[in-house]
Amino acid sequence: MKKSNAKAGNHHAAGHESAGHEGAGIERKLHDPVEDRLIPLAPLDLREIHSIDGLVRAMSKTAFTGRQLGEAADVLEAMARDKDAFIVMTLAGAMTVAKQGLIIADLIEHGIVNAIVSTGALMAHGLVEATGRAHFRHNPDFSDEELYEAGYNRVYDTLEPEQNLDDVERVMHAVFSGWDADEVMCSYKLNRAIGAHLSKTAKGQRGILKSAYENNVPVFVPAFSDSELGLDYALTNRERDKQGKPRFRFDPFEDLEYFAATLLAQKRLGIFTIGGGVPRNWSQQFGPFIELRHRRGGEDLPLKRYHYGLRICPEPVYWGGLSGSPYSEAVSWGKFVPPAEGGKFGEVFVDATVGLPLVVAAVLERLSKSGTAPKTLKRGKAAKK
Repeated sequence: MKKSNAKAGNHHAAGHESAGHEGAGIERKLHDPVEDRLIPLAPLDLREIHSIDGLVRAMSKTAFTGRQLGEAADVLEAMARDKDAFIVMTLAGAMTVAKQGLIIADLIEHGIVNAIVSTGALMAHGLVEATGRAHFRHNPDFSDEELYEAGYNRVYDTLEPEQNLDDVERVMHAVFSGWDADEVMCSYKLNRAIGAHLSKTAKGQRGILKSAYENNVPVFVPAFSDSELGLDYALTNRERDKQGKPRFRFDPFEDLEYFAATLLAQKRLGIFTIGGGVPRNWSQQFGPFIELRHRRGGEDLPLKRYHYGLRICPEPVYWGGLSGSPYSEAVSWGKFVPPAEGGKFGEVFVDATVGLPLVVAAVLERLSKSGTAPKTLKRGKAAKK
C-alpha cells in the first residue's frame, strides 16, 4: 500500500499517513489544545456585561457572527488608533433611509473616517435628514399602487415621501445657483458645496455632508448620475439651455485623480465598507490604478495597498457579486496587503443596521476611555471651489 508523499507539519502528519487507507479511520493521537496554543471560548455571561463595549468584547469570545462582530470592533479600533492610517468609508444600500446617517456623522466627527465614497441615493436621502425632514414606517395595509398614487416611495419597510425629494431639489437649486459655470464640477466638489450650504442654513441639524464639510472630509459619488442628485444636475442643465446659459460641466475623473492623490500622500490606508457595489469597487481599484500608472505609464510611484479592511455585509461569496467578495480575493488583485505582511481585516456577515451601531458604539466607548485625539492627515491637490 502506497503512503502519501505530501509534505506536512507534525500536526497533520497522522492524517496524511492515512491517505491510502481507502477511507478507513485511524488511531488518532489526541492533542492538548493548550499546548497547541488554541484560544478558548467563553460563555456570554450577561451578568458580567455593563456596557455595549462589554457586550461586543464578550461576543468576540463566542462563535459564528457574534465572534465576527467582536473581531470587527478590534479592527476598527486598530484603524482608529493608527495615527498614520487614512480611513476610507464606502457606503451602499439604504443606510440613511434606515436612519444610520448620524452614526456615519459620528465617525467623521471623531476623526475615524477621513474620506467617504457613497452611492448618490444614500447622500440624497441623507439630505432629507439634514434639512429636518423625516422618513416613515410603511403600513403594509397600503398597496404599492396606493403608495404611488399618494406620493410615497417605498424602500423595503420604510417610506420616503416624494415631497422630501422636492425639498432636496430646493437645496440643490440653491447650490447650483451659486456655482461658477467656469468651474468644472465633480462629485466631491459638489458635495463640499452642499455641505457648506447646510452648515450655513441647517442650524441645529446633523447630517453626513454637513459633518464632512465641517471636518474637511471629501465625499465621492462615483455613479453620480444614478441618483436624485444626478437627476437634479441634469434638470438644471436643461433649464440652463432654456435660459441660454452655458451648461455646467461634470468630469468624474477629477474625483478619481483627487482620490488617488489623497491616498498616495498617506503612510497607511484602511477601508471600512458597508455593503458593496460601485463605492466599494471604485475605492478598491486605487491599488490597480497606481500599479498601472507605474507599469504602463512609467510613473515613479509607491505601489500602495490597503493595510486595514472592515466590511459589514450579509451577502455570501457564492452569489458571485462584489458585495460578497472576501478581502482574500482582493489580495490577488493588488488591492490589499496580505495578513502575512501585516494586513488586518474583519468581515461581518450581518445586516448593517444591526452590525454598524454595535461596532461603532463599542469603539467610540473604547476611544473615549483612552482620550484618543483625532488624526491630522494630508489631502490631495485639487482646484478650490
